[in-house]
Amino acid sequence: MALSAEESGRLARLLTANAERLIQRWTEAVGRSLRGRLSQAELARQVQELHRSMIDAAENGLTDLESEQGGELRAVLAELSRGRARQGFTATETAISVFALKGVLLELMEQGQDVATLRDFVAFSALIDEMGLFTCESFVRTRESLIADQAEQLLELSTPVVKIWEGVVAVPLVGTLDSARAQVVMERLLQTLVDTGSPYAIIDITGVPAVDTQVAQHILKTVVAARLMGADCIISGIRPQIAQTIVALGIEFGDIATKASLADALGHVLRLTGAGNARRHQRRES
Repeated sequence: MALSAEESGRLARLLTANAERLIQRWTEAVGRSLRGRLSQAELARQVQELHRSMIDAAENGLTDLESEQGGELRAVLAELSRGRARQGFTATETAISVFALKGVLLELMEQGQDVATLRDFVAFSALIDEMGLFTCESFVRTRESLIADQAEQLLELSTPVVKIWEGVVAVPLVGTLDSARAQVVMERLLQTLVDTGSPYAIIDITGVPAVDTQVAQHILKTVVAARLMGADCIISGIRPQIAQTIVALGIEFGDIATKASLADALGHVLRLTGAGNARRHQRRES
């Protein structure tokens, strides 16, 4: 329901003529809903900013929130929603900050009991509803963005690539290995191989609860990618149960070295690097 030009003008006059009382009552109503979780000064600032932007929009002939005249008001509502989302408030608590204006307007308009006043209140209420829904949408978008960022950070934290010693890095995997996490593992391992110039990488799956066809494929792709970078991979943590599952699924690791434990894999790499150092030493002597 859009406001008419006359209704928009009356809203601007109502908000302006009763500014001090309206801001005070609006701030009190919102403060009760937030139960002291936001400072009075910050809350008053937010209410004053909303009040000012509503007056500016109404004076410019606001018809609805999506109109050109509502641009600044939308920006203020979006900023309010983003701030509340980051501070840990709920979408309901954020929307109530807008809906509380209804009760304050009703108090101001109760003196007029004619049909025109009732129509104005219905029109003003529709605008406030639209503002409240807009804050919810902005709030949800911000929360989704925050959750996505946190999920990405958790992925990075759950896939560390550790340099064991010169020429050897290890990737201890813990938990389920899905497509998204497998991609992060591959990217971080390849980047570490480039940064360190390591010819050996150990992929330890001791902490992976189960290995199915999908998990095995992810591991094999990571090994192939590492080989393209000139590094040999050793897979460790092949427990008896996982070995039986791999055999039952018909999965073949080919010529990829596999070990029962990380200690066995480290011993294997020590032998490889020791043999390599011995050959290099012999060439220097000859």
